[in-house]
Amino acid sequence: MLEKEFNWSESDYSNIVASFQLAYALGMLGVGSIIDKIGSKLGYAVSLILWSIASIMHAFATSTFGFGVVRAFLGVTEAGNFPAAIKTVAEWFPKKERAFATGIFNSGTNIGAVIAPLIVPWIALTYSWQMAFILTGAVGFLWLIFWFLLYTSPAKNKFVNAAELQHINSDEDSEVIEGAEVQADIPWSKLLTYKQTWAFAVGKFLSDGVWWFFLFWLPAFLISEYGLVGMEISFPVAVVYLMAGVGSVAGGWLPMWLMNTKGWSMVRARKTAMLIYAFIPILVMFSQAAGSYNMWYAVIVIGVAMSAHQAWSANILTTVSDMFPKKSIGAVIGIGGMFGGFGSIALAKSAGALLDYYKAQGDIQTGYYILFLFCGTAYLIAWFLMFRVLAPKMTPIQPGVK
Repeated sequence: MLEKEFNWSESDYSNIVASFQLAYALGMLGVGSIIDKIGSKLGYAVSLILWSIASIMHAFATSTFGFGVVRAFLGVTEAGNFPAAIKTVAEWFPKKERAFATGIFNSGTNIGAVIAPLIVPWIALTYSWQMAFILTGAVGFLWLIFWFLLYTSPAKNKFVNAAELQHINSDEDSEVIEGAEVQADIPWSKLLTYKQTWAFAVGKFLSDGVWWFFLFWLPAFLISEYGLVGMEISFPVAVVYLMAGVGSVAGGWLPMWLMNTKGWSMVRARKTAMLIYAFIPILVMFSQAAGSYNMWYAVIVIGVAMSAHQAWSANILTTVSDMFPKKSIGAVIGIGGMFGGFGSIALAKSAGALLDYYKAQGDIQTGYYILFLFCGTAYLIAWFLMFRVLAPKMTPIQPGVK
């Protein structure tokens, strides 16, 4: 609908995607540090307010350029989500439970992705595409009310008893190490000197773009490969994201199970789980071959690969709280998120150029295969660089002692 409204090409679309991702990447760089300073409750609230405004502003775009501008505004405002969310998880859960908690909240993105293709096209067809953006932004303001009314930190929450608070802080390592008081608020410039920061950044750079590629291009893939039109696209897209949501929760549960049941260390459980998740996306390279028999085989293969991504995501985000003190989590998430954004931009631009080229050759399927080849191997490369080169022991950061 929007493609016809604004008459954009694959490259135009990739530029719109890139504008969102560039703004998201640059926003992540600063917003994480801000959330570390003002706290997760206020930081998330401000981000949500601005994000809702940005969503509504899409309804007033009248050109491809204007649509790209509001997408960029949306990217900047959305950047506060993960730093605030991961910081909140670190405040409420000990390390061995954080990936599971992260997987649960991260599955919410998939619930949204299931609901959106079922409801948003109906709103757009029944009313207008502008109304779809306005109502989406309005939902953000509704959620803001619940956030302000219900969220407090564990120490201030009247429903958290002493035993529960002790459990939450059971592995606290940012206050005292070997009897010395530790300065947990690490300067942003100092964070860039740690290999652990770069391990997270490299992992995000290589893997984030895969998620965004599927998020933005999956409907176009189904249209070009199988000729789906209108609401026919909604159900297979919803199935893929429902599968990804299951992967998010299961992916966070596995390392916790390995620690609790098998007695594995946090480092061994985290690295092993992420290695398993890194192998699974290889299947996506065979999605087109599977789809030559039946479209649903391709849909299922892509769904499995996206499930593995969400499992990977639940754990790579948790590596930050595994290795850094709580007061620096937002900043490190922001740095990694920025690099993830840059990786997403590189993949989006490459996708646009490849698909335009092969579409002109009458062979867009080859363009998708090249992209699936990268998507299938990116996680193994990321795992190797993270856990064999940069942070093999996932050593917790111990900033200067005072």
